[in-house]
Amino acid sequence: PQPPSPAKMKTILASETMEIPEEVTVKVSAKMISVTGPRGTLTRNFKHLNLDFQLQEGGRKLKVDAWFGTRKTMAAIRTAISHVQNLITGVTKGFRYKMRFVYAHFPINASITAANRGIEIRNFLGEKKVRKVDMLDGVTILRSEKVKDEIVLDGNDIELVSRSAALINQVNLTNRIQTLPFCSCA
Repeated sequence: PQPPSPAKMKTILASETMEIPEEVTVKVSAKMISVTGPRGTLTRNFKHLNLDFQLQEGGRKLKVDAWFGTRKTMAAIRTAISHVQNLITGVTKGFRYKMRFVYAHFPINASITAANRGIEIRNFLGEKKVRKVDMLDGVTILRSEKVKDEIVLDGNDIELVSRSAALINQVNLTNRIQTLPFCSCA
């Protein structure tokens, strides 16, 4: 006979609070959190998490509660606070990703298009194909003035900035093509 499976332990109440800076206002309505700061407004939907969000002390603290939560729900508390912290950082300082062109023989040519909202990459591994990437909403791309072959992506939303950097990376992936010329050195 099998012993009974152990029941999942649930914590009755777990909560965590975070401070909200002076120059930022946070609004909470039905698990939709909106953060407004000097650089603009960002919103994020937390409807998929079984958490309660409350503003305290006149909007200077955000409290996140989880009632009768399992381990995954307990972990989601800190995750939600980190996401809100990223929203606050985005509307106060913004996010910047830097990327470099690395090549050995064929110099990669890149031109910024559409009012700093897109990039065209030419001569990648000597190919004639022009690779075009449009930035996601709210992300601008610039060439670095100080560093050669460096591009800088700026924006308020960390997810959109990082996804734009990933799109540039993915469009330049080599699908296992032979990058060296064939050499029959016998």
